[in-house]
Order: sequence, then C-alpha cells, then structure tokens
Amino acid sequence: MTASNTTMVFASPATDEETDKLAASDPAVPWQTVVWDDPVNLMSYVVRVFREYFGFSHEKATQLMLAVHNDGHAVVAEGPREQMELHAQAMHDYGLSATVRKAPR
Repeated sequence: MTASNTTMVFASPATDEETDKLAASDPAVPWQTVVWDDPVNLMSYVVRVFREYFGFSHEKATQLMLAVHNDGHAVVAEGPREQMELHAQAMHDYGLSATVRKAPR
C-alpha cells in the first residue's frame, strides 16, 4: 500500500470533547456512582444514608457499607450519567465521598 492510499485519522481535543458529550447524553452508555471510604463517617451512618436515599434493604445497605469499608469503595448505582451525578451530589450532601465514572464494558 502506498502513502497516497492511506488515510490517517488523528483525534483532536475537539473530537474527544465531542465524543464525551455524545457518551454523556447517550442513555445506553452506563455510568456508576461510587462511594469511597473515609475516616470520618460511622458505618451505621453510611448504612442509614444508603437506606434513606437509595431505599436499600438493611442487608443490601450493610453489604455496600462493608464493601466501602473493606475494599475502599463500592458502586451504589448504575445508569445514565445525569442521574449518577445527582446521586453523587446527594452523597456529598450527606457528607460522603462519591464520584461518577463510566461503567466498565
């Protein structure tokens, strides 16, 4: 193959930004809300927050709290980016550390 038959495509910041915008608005692209361990909040408080905000059963909330405590983090929700950002903000409002990330595929 000669150079004249080869097409090179380079991603630019504008292209990457556009891709991020498309991914953010595409409801088929799953995102996650992750709650991180901290040295401040009691385990009982984290269970209460998970039950109160997400409506988890006591068992599910305890399981997630133990994952946060033992593994350093836990995925507490998965869905559209905008909803996950709302969940992360709510966790911040409760005093918990939370972030949003793309779900692994």
